[in-house]
Amino acid sequence: MATEAYDIYYQLTEKPKAGHMVIGKGEAASIALAKQYDGIVASNNLKDISLYIAQMDLKHLSTGDILLAALERGYITEAQGNTIWTKMLSKRRKLGAANFTAYIQAKQK
Repeated sequence: MATEAYDIYYQLTEKPKAGHMVIGKGEAASIALAKQYDGIVASNNLKDISLYIAQMDLKHLSTGDILLAALERGYITEAQGNTIWTKMLSKRRKLGAANFTAYIQAKQK
């Protein structure tokens, strides 16, 4: 028996609508579950998912958003955020800024 999440997952990974692209299984799973359970998609892969996020009216957070919220709540310092950021960049993650400090500054503009 198929669920809404499975139907969305299958569409995103196997048979996208005309004009849409196939996306990775991880992104598809997070989108499908967020849609079914009114959740939040946490992903840095905006290139692949932004169209689906907008069309399905989903909430979205990136690593930068999560780290900034942690900083604002006092869970981490800016230095700790920069350390996490650097480690992620060393693993070839695309974060959109050279470091966490630059991300903070861009958000404040």
